[in-house]
Amino acid sequence: MVKQYRHGSKEITLEIPGGLVDPGDTPKKAAYRELLEETGYQAKDWLKIGVVNPNPAIFNNRCYTFMARNVQKVRDPMPDQAEDIEVVLIPLSDIPELIRKRKIDHAMVITAFYYYFLRTQEGSTIP
Repeated sequence: MVKQYRHGSKEITLEIPGGLVDPGDTPKKAAYRELLEETGYQAKDWLKIGVVNPNPAIFNNRCYTFMARNVQKVRDPMPDQAEDIEVVLIPLSDIPELIRKRKIDHAMVITAFYYYFLRTQEGSTIP
């Protein structure tokens, strides 16, 4: 996960790596790039676990969630100039409590974890 200052809320947030899909990219390629840039980790095994429409009242965009498996640190993070990011390793078992305590309050991050926990429940499948 990453801690980073967000100008809109004027707070440091705890989030998963993420970003925009650049022209010519696929959502999966953008996920790969953002993980590497923000954390220095790479994964060869990727699984799309969810897609949502963040705010259909005023936007037509989609937010894609990918799970990167078997990650390895390959370099130091190289965030964009405007990003001030700290990488933090957090056990998955701590995530529900961090959400309950509002230590994680980014709606898209909570949605991503919802998809993850649905996916990992016994017998669960997500298209």
